Amino acid sequence: MSYQAGNLRTRVLADYDQALVWSAILLLSIGLIMIYSASIAIAEAQFGADRANYYLLRHVSFLVIGLTLGLIVFQIPMHVWQKYAGYLFMANALLLVLVLIPGIGHEVNGSQRWISLYVVNLQPSEFMKFAMVLYAADYVNRKAEDLGCLLKGFLPITIVMAVVGFLLLLEPDFGAFFVVTMLAMSILFLGGVSLKIFIGLICILAVGLYGLILSSPYRLGRVVAFMDPWADPYGNGYQLSHALIAFGRGEWLGVGLGGSVEKLFYLPEAHTDFLLSVLAEELGFVGVTAVIILFIGLIMRAFVIGRLAAKLESPFSALVAQGIGIWIGLQALINMGVNMGVLPTKGLTLPLLSFGGSSITANCIALAVLLRIDWENRQRLRGVTV
Repeated sequence: MSYQAGNLRTRVLADYDQALVWSAILLLSIGLIMIYSASIAIAEAQFGADRANYYLLRHVSFLVIGLTLGLIVFQIPMHVWQKYAGYLFMANALLLVLVLIPGIGHEVNGSQRWISLYVVNLQPSEFMKFAMVLYAADYVNRKAEDLGCLLKGFLPITIVMAVVGFLLLLEPDFGAFFVVTMLAMSILFLGGVSLKIFIGLICILAVGLYGLILSSPYRLGRVVAFMDPWADPYGNGYQLSHALIAFGRGEWLGVGLGGSVEKLFYLPEAHTDFLLSVLAEELGFVGVTAVIILFIGLIMRAFVIGRLAAKLESPFSALVAQGIGIWIGLQALINMGVNMGVLPTKGLTLPLLSFGGSSITANCIALAVLLRIDWENRQRLRGVTV
């Protein structure tokens, strides 16, 4: 009886990519611990000492929602996602319009990025990243023969990217604009778009980004502060200077879990955008390295899953898997770069770790789709029709 149970367990485990699952579980767990550590002081100040675990409980509830939706999403075959990719994209684009309407959109710190659902706030830009991965993968799959043609293959999705980018910049959400644009470009590149057209798009995007930075005193101030945060440590360079102090205090092994000084109202957004700085202060170089290794492992598995899907003649699934890997990797890279002072400050969370209901829910859904692709790959290798 125990032998049969062991065989069953082996078969069940073989249906999933264990490295991917454990990388995700460990990142989510580290995030849960660090959010509690980073948010205690601010929760006490906002809600009183008896509610010091406010942000922890909120994040746990977001995790439950995200994992529950992930379990539901895992049941959906990839051909269904492909069939409805366009409709899902349009629904998310509509949300980007709704968030800009006064009375519907909810403004925080000068940005109108959220739709209030009373209990929680929905941030459409987080789900647009997932929708863009699906839409771009479906577009490349449908237009494979026209990707070398400027008018038939390239121009339509460029117009779509421009409209979405315009809506994101109106919020404004420059970080989400950059991630969504890079996701679409990356999937186009992986799908085989003409190299000349791709290089032209990069040049146009570079000029556009330069223009956006120069046209906005706020963005220009962030770039200047990034170049020398100590020139204005109490103004534009405040966040970055304190993030760097946190990294410096952490040294090799950190000051110990819960021992961060920077989270005590010195470092703004300690439990969201700058969670890595608190982690660096408390767990040191070793802790940051462990997080980076886990992200690298997760991203590598996404590309391995995508490559296998391509070999099994599932081009849509292949591009979605690799797109999810690029999304998580790019956003993690930007957030880490901001925290370490090698990139200008942007309002992007650290995937799977930072506090944020929409972000963690979108990440869980994306990982569930990635696991579904892996599961379908394994079924095809066994000769099972999915």
